[in-house]
Amino acid sequence: MKIVNHILGFPRIGFKRELKFAQEDYWKKKISKSELKKIGFNIRKKNWMIQKKMGLQFLSVGDFSWYDHVLTTSMMLGNIPERFLNNKKIDLDTLFHIARGVSVDRKPTFPSEMTKWFNTNYHYIVPEFSENSSFHFIWKQILDEIDEAKIYNRDIKPIILGPMSYLFLGKSNNEKFDRFDLLPKILPIYKKILQSISKKKISWIQIDEPILALDLSDQLKKKFLYSYQFLKSNLKILLTTYFGSIEHNFDIIDSIPIDGLHIDLIYGNYNLEKIHQKLSSKIVLSLGVINGRNIWKSDLVKYFNLINNFKKYRKKIWIGTSCSLLHVPLDLDQEENLNPIVKNYLSFAVQKCYELFLLSDSLNTNDKSLLESWILPLRSRIYFNKIKNKDIRNKLSNISNKDYQRKSHYDIRYEKQQKKFHLPILPTTTIGSFPQTEELRLLRAKFKKKILHKKLYEEKIFKIIKENIKIQESLDLDVLVHGEPERNDMVEYFAENLDGFVFTDYGWVQSYGSRCVKPPIISHDISYIKSITVSWIKYAQSLTKKPVKGMLTGPVTILLWSFPREDISRKLIAKQIALALREEIFELEKNDINIIQVDEPALREGLPLRNFEKEKYLNWAVNAFKLSVSSVKDTTQIHTHMCYCEFNDIMDAIVNLDADVITIENARSKMEILRFFKNFQYPNSIGPGFYDIHSPNIPTQENFIQLIKKSIKLISSKRLWINPDCGLKTRSWKEVKESLKNLVNATKKVRLLQKY
Repeated sequence: MKIVNHILGFPRIGFKRELKFAQEDYWKKKISKSELKKIGFNIRKKNWMIQKKMGLQFLSVGDFSWYDHVLTTSMMLGNIPERFLNNKKIDLDTLFHIARGVSVDRKPTFPSEMTKWFNTNYHYIVPEFSENSSFHFIWKQILDEIDEAKIYNRDIKPIILGPMSYLFLGKSNNEKFDRFDLLPKILPIYKKILQSISKKKISWIQIDEPILALDLSDQLKKKFLYSYQFLKSNLKILLTTYFGSIEHNFDIIDSIPIDGLHIDLIYGNYNLEKIHQKLSSKIVLSLGVINGRNIWKSDLVKYFNLINNFKKYRKKIWIGTSCSLLHVPLDLDQEENLNPIVKNYLSFAVQKCYELFLLSDSLNTNDKSLLESWILPLRSRIYFNKIKNKDIRNKLSNISNKDYQRKSHYDIRYEKQQKKFHLPILPTTTIGSFPQTEELRLLRAKFKKKILHKKLYEEKIFKIIKENIKIQESLDLDVLVHGEPERNDMVEYFAENLDGFVFTDYGWVQSYGSRCVKPPIISHDISYIKSITVSWIKYAQSLTKKPVKGMLTGPVTILLWSFPREDISRKLIAKQIALALREEIFELEKNDINIIQVDEPALREGLPLRNFEKEKYLNWAVNAFKLSVSSVKDTTQIHTHMCYCEFNDIMDAIVNLDADVITIENARSKMEILRFFKNFQYPNSIGPGFYDIHSPNIPTQENFIQLIKKSIKLISSKRLWINPDCGLKTRSWKEVKESLKNLVNATKKVRLLQKY
């Protein structure tokens, strides 16, 4: 039997981020709904044509989403929170209302929560469940897209998120309610969906169950068996897993009535012969051999040898990407300015499809000559002249335990910092960034293209910083920021100012909704070149008597939000970045910047999926943060910021960071996260987000007063900071000014009620 190739999903943003711009134009009422839908169709059409051109045997259908694929699943299942219904028909506006908290008629409603998709930087809208949840197959996007795709290929593989993972990823406000008790309600809807797809003369369906890579209880394993026994139909089911090994859950796999199983050979450790022995020979085994999460070329000869040997044991073999390609940029051929040596090592989504064709064709013809030429650059990569920096390696070898510890305990630091800063009770601040206007983006673009002289560019940036300080002083915030007008992205900006990175022009990856990021590529050892932020922060501080925060992105976040090297460990890369950031922090301190925020929103994201691996990761991740900040004076106040993650998994690690102040996302979780911090007895200061910056809704003064009062019941007012939940770069100045004005005035009113 021939080796079949396929992918688990394709990027949905468009080759020039067409979806992002169309969404934002629609929200601003610049284009109609029909125009938005047409742009979505054109993206899908181009994606399918590319997949066919690259030699894929199946077209992936169902991987396109208007915001995120978990929210698409909620819509498909009719699982729509009651507050978004309003007796109106369910349509695209409903989907955006759930995600953004604002309806087409601008009626504000608090949006559903958002969190990270497993250990990636992709976000999803969290499904909401209750005892009264009902489900209906009312959003039939999947069926429409099957009809569209049939024009381009007869072999179509629809993709849906499986019922077990969908329920796992959601939440209920009632802690006593087990959302898996909803299976008898939700499974008939899934069966109806499968039946509807089967009527389209589709033979295979991909059902994603990524939670199989987690440590599952015996109870959940039984529910897996129950679910798939219920879902057995005419459709052939490819049960898809990724992000890690599922060998620990193989006790149920062979009992589940499926026709194929996909495993991730990039992030999972497998013995294929043992897998073959455990699986029925009737089941197709799909091997994820092309990395869907990184951008380096695949060692196709390695996988040719592995699979060619495995063919002796098993006849039904497919090959595919390790996971969906939504985590990588679209097309390397768009990049005209990349270092050609580095470019020769890379493979984006389009090229990864071609890699699959090359590998399957070579396996089917038993000829690997084309593979040898494809991977030739990988064989010579060790000669890349800048890959190792001896000075950095020597510095790392001289690190001692004292480099990881602050000089004094938090309580001592707290008293010294209070005397230095004289901050009021419930100090107000923001997370760092201010609105990135079209004018500002154009200014940076002109400078990057060398249309604008450096001196004139800096003068204009200083002018914006001055205005930012003026606005904050007029609002009477207590700790100010310079607003980050010089930064395109919180990771890319620092990477551009360190040695060890290369950059793309079109390497965009979706983070959520219309939010896209362009991760830098770590190509060689990382080192500090010159000061990065000092001139901007020093100027801002010269304009005010109030403290201005130095703003840095932490080492773990820079690592995880970049595409890392694969020839050395992530731990070593994180240490290199930490050493570089430590130099920058020294420079800030020398220039009398005494409050420094080092953001680590990605700390939780890097957590391994298996429990036994978590401690090892957290040890080196926490140490990387501490290496960057711990050498400062007691009077230097270190802040860190984290958002959109499950803190209960990493609370010990957060304490071990020993930041003087941590700011978190709390606005969408209705104080749930803050209760957790209280129950855990978090010892240092905390700033829960009181303003959901991902929604255009403007909180009223009364909203803030209620939230602050609730917070004081959970956290001592002496340790409580008042701030938005994240940076304000995505909001308009009108929204920001009004919201911050309400936040500051509400804080002042609550202060009057507090006893010092």
